[in-house]
Amino acid sequence: MIRTPSRRTVVLGGVFGAATLTGLFKNSDIAIAADDPELTKRFKELSQNGNSTCSAKFTESIATMPAMSRITGSCCSPMEMKRYVEQVNGLAKYRAIEMVPSDPYDIPAGTAQKLIPYYDAKLTIDEQKAYDYAMANSEEKGPCCCPCWRWKVYGGLAKYLIREHAFTGKQIRGRMGPFRWLWGRYVNLAAYWPSMASDALRLAYM
Repeated sequence: MIRTPSRRTVVLGGVFGAATLTGLFKNSDIAIAADDPELTKRFKELSQNGNSTCSAKFTESIATMPAMSRITGSCCSPMEMKRYVEQVNGLAKYRAIEMVPSDPYDIPAGTAQKLIPYYDAKLTIDEQKAYDYAMANSEEKGPCCCPCWRWKVYGGLAKYLIREHAFTGKQIRGRMGPFRWLWGRYVNLAAYWPSMASDALRLAYM
């Protein structure tokens, strides 16, 4: 006879499933640390001591930052080690284009200052089609997940690449395109695990 799982069984199954994924993330991070200790050190610094926020005030402050200062860390969601390594390695192929950041979590203020004005640039009809395609086919459906400073910087970068380097929408958002590596995309379950476990156990015993 087939038995229907109880709510408690389903919820607890999710808890232990999340715990298993958390363990996999940790094992992956350990392997990366052994392969590239310098990148691991950089990840730790950027993920724990970032200075960027999603506020409008922070976006406005970029204009007055010294050009050599850095905009660091993630402002929208926690960084994830495995994804960070993929991003840095993926962006390396665009090092010949000065405006493409080599690290999405360590961007020179001077670069951001140059890209933000591009966000409001008027494109030709074909250029606008390329931009619209790139945004419509992104996971965020825009330059970022919220209208923060990255929205304007990455939106400006997309227009810059289209106008100055003749990128198509598919090249920007394609499988190996720069925006494939600028966005975090992965959720760090390890960062959310304590609250996930608490909420799941509370629901199981309601």
